[in-house]
Amino acid sequence: MYVIDGIAYAGEREQLLKIVGVKPMDDYLLWLRFSNNEIRVYDFKPLFEYPIFARLREPEIFETVYLDYGVPTWCDGDIDIAPESLYEKSIQL
Repeated sequence: MYVIDGIAYAGEREQLLKIVGVKPMDDYLLWLRFSNNEIRVYDFKPLFEYPIFARLREPEIFETVYLDYGVPTWCDGDIDIAPESLYEKSIQL
């Protein structure tokens, strides 16, 4: 059981999924290690159609990925992507 804002819930609280390791790979792939110890690969190319991610088409920018509190981030925090989204659309190795 756990309590949030004075409300009791049955079961165990699900932990937030974080990324604990990230590496850029060739062809705009991201190697990801999640907090549940799964290793997955995410293909970033489909996101280039969205203006927020367009700058990452430049390999020298894409390769600067770093983790900020478990979230893959670029450009001094101007670009990031949710770990849950990466998890859902990535392939387990």
